[in-house]
Amino acid sequence: MLTVGQLQTVLGIDNSHQEEAEATPSEPKRYVYGLAGIRKLFNVSHVTAQRYKDGILADAVHQNGRKIMVDVDKAIELFSKGRSKK
Repeated sequence: MLTVGQLQTVLGIDNSHQEEAEATPSEPKRYVYGLAGIRKLFNVSHVTAQRYKDGILADAVHQNGRKIMVDVDKAIELFSKGRSKK
């Protein structure tokens, strides 16, 4: 019986790039849901959250029917870029 590493060595498979990827796990994406999530994230009113969703945060928003999902990291990035233009 061989381990996976031993089998890769026997077959001459180079998995050094895979080990590097496993050594640095990426952060899981954070999401908020609905206008309530946008309101809490930016501490704004319902009307302002709606404006943000349709405006500066549009690239971070995924909407399917009435379901709204917002990528938090991308939303914060877009918000800071949008606010710096003014």
